[in-house]
Amino acid sequence: MELILKQDVENLGFKDDVVTVKNGYGRNFLIPQGQAILATVSAKKVLAENLKQRAFKEKKIVDDANKIADALKALEVKIAAKVGTGDKLFGSVNNIDVAAALEKEGQTIDKKFITVTTVKRLGKYTAVVRLHRAVSVDLEFEVVAQAN
Repeated sequence: MELILKQDVENLGFKDDVVTVKNGYGRNFLIPQGQAILATVSAKKVLAENLKQRAFKEKKIVDDANKIADALKALEVKIAAKVGTGDKLFGSVNNIDVAAALEKEGQTIDKKFITVTTVKRLGKYTAVVRLHRAVSVDLEFEVVAQAN
């Protein structure tokens, strides 16, 4: 029995895959649970059209993410922080601070898409900014002493 999966099914396939399963498994479990539909000729045509449209939309999203990535690479980000003795910071610099610095530079990126190891000293560091599941960029930033 050929089915089109409506969602990911463990050990079987991913959403929108066309899979072949035994009749009982498909008829008694997958279809009643809403995890699959019969792979009729018309259903396959609809699936092909949906995949084509999704690929087109996905390409536009990836292109936009690449433009933002190029803009981020061109930025010089400096984050001012209070400093104690030596080059140790009071507190730390994290993804929230990097997001705020990017906001000042005109790039709005949600803090949950920025990954930074916790920074406790002055110096240059790298943050990973994930713009899309296929596009991420390494953002160089520098932690400098705050002027009093």
